[in-house]
Amino acid sequence: MPALRRLLTLACCALWLATAGHGAHAADEGALRVGSKRFTESYILAEILAQTAAPQLRSPPTVRQGLGNTAIVYEALRSGAIDLYAEYTGTISAEILRSPAPLTREAMQQQLAPLGLGVAIPLGFNDGYAFAMRSSEAERLGIRRLSDLVRHPELKLGLSNEFIGRADGWRGVAQRYGLPHTPTGLDHGLAYDAVTAGQIDVIDIYTTDAKIDHLGLAVLEDDRAYFPRYDAVVLYRLDVPQRLPQAWAALQRLEGRIDERAMIAMNARAELQGQAFDRIARDFLAGGAVAADHAGGFMARLLGPDLPRLAREHLMLVAVSVGLATLLGVPVAIWVFPHLRLRAIVLGAAGLLQTVPSLALLAVLISAIGAIGTLPALIALTLYSLLPIMRNAVTGLADVSDGLKQAGTALGMTPGQNLRLVQLPLALPTLVAGVRTATTIAIGTATIAAFIGAGGFGERIVTGLALNDKQLLLAGAVPAAALALLSEAVFELLEWLLRRWRR
Repeated sequence: MPALRRLLTLACCALWLATAGHGAHAADEGALRVGSKRFTESYILAEILAQTAAPQLRSPPTVRQGLGNTAIVYEALRSGAIDLYAEYTGTISAEILRSPAPLTREAMQQQLAPLGLGVAIPLGFNDGYAFAMRSSEAERLGIRRLSDLVRHPELKLGLSNEFIGRADGWRGVAQRYGLPHTPTGLDHGLAYDAVTAGQIDVIDIYTTDAKIDHLGLAVLEDDRAYFPRYDAVVLYRLDVPQRLPQAWAALQRLEGRIDERAMIAMNARAELQGQAFDRIARDFLAGGAVAADHAGGFMARLLGPDLPRLAREHLMLVAVSVGLATLLGVPVAIWVFPHLRLRAIVLGAAGLLQTVPSLALLAVLISAIGAIGTLPALIALTLYSLLPIMRNAVTGLADVSDGLKQAGTALGMTPGQNLRLVQLPLALPTLVAGVRTATTIAIGTATIAAFIGAGGFGERIVTGLALNDKQLLLAGAVPAAALALLSEAVFELLEWLLRRWRR
């Protein structure tokens, strides 16, 4: 009997340990996709969110960095391409919900709920908009407040393109203060270099930017209280807490944990010391910053561990898009070739596509198909590749002399045989030249795909623009240029083989 009692006790202990161990190591099964905008702070916050949730997930979270401005990231959230990202209350009120006045969090929740979205987890800091200029220039002209700019219409304003287009941006500021200036649009990451070099006089800034004090800029007082508070929060899809309860509980612990000083310090490590976003986030979550260590030089960035992945993504984008364009464009060119009016219409439509700016086309595709990443990038690159392929196919067929066509007919060939055995082989070199041109265009245009999370060498270029890091920019541009040169060499070899085959 005592032996049986001991056996039952041991069995109960084993069962308890098994269930306790299972509970301790249980993790959410679903996937978490975190997005970010295209500026330093948003990159860092995306990594903090992802790394906070990661221990509670079976599979690592996906971080979609540098997706672009508010419109693109918000569309990605609504379409389900991402689950959450760090946003700001002022932006939610004015830019997303189009409210003429700042909203409380409760009012935001009420308006976002019908869209399947929610706002939660105030992170603890306000990152507002402001205007800044060189301290020496501000002192010389006696400018301390935004209203002082009215007396100096000669000053050149260089504002980020998103700020110019925002509902709470330039138009509202100009109206509130009666500013007579016409601003120039430029990338936020380049504005600091432009203002310190004297190319522009006034820029828009985020109040947690690390370069404000580093460059000795004077921040102008918003004396008419135009800008609302931009408290950092998490904008998320309402199904996330139910789908990933443990990860969501972990994210809740970030509430109030990041203050302005901590955010400025993290931005400084990225912008002034060139440290990686994931490392900055990891150090913050570990309890503090690590001693500064600068990123390696150009060669270290060029040959970084992400090079194989970026090369694979870039090659995939180019190969698939050009392949699809060839499979689609060549049959269409053959079909329209005998019909002059139809041929002009089709080639004209393909030429019109070339005039659409890449980012505009990507934004339209994201809205149309409700997805970001590889799919809209492939569609855009395929559309851009159609014109050179179809135009060269038509040109190659037109260059085949009537005498050769008639000779094929005289030999008893059907029209289909004549096309396949006479016209297409003679048109092949011109057709290959069109594919060659399309490939070169696609390699360059594929760098834009990084703006919507499709990867490739453009990922480095986009990040380099956000950080105004010239070495990182080059580390993305040089491999893309090398890939273009390699493709030229491959097509040169292919054309040589074609010439030998024809002989």
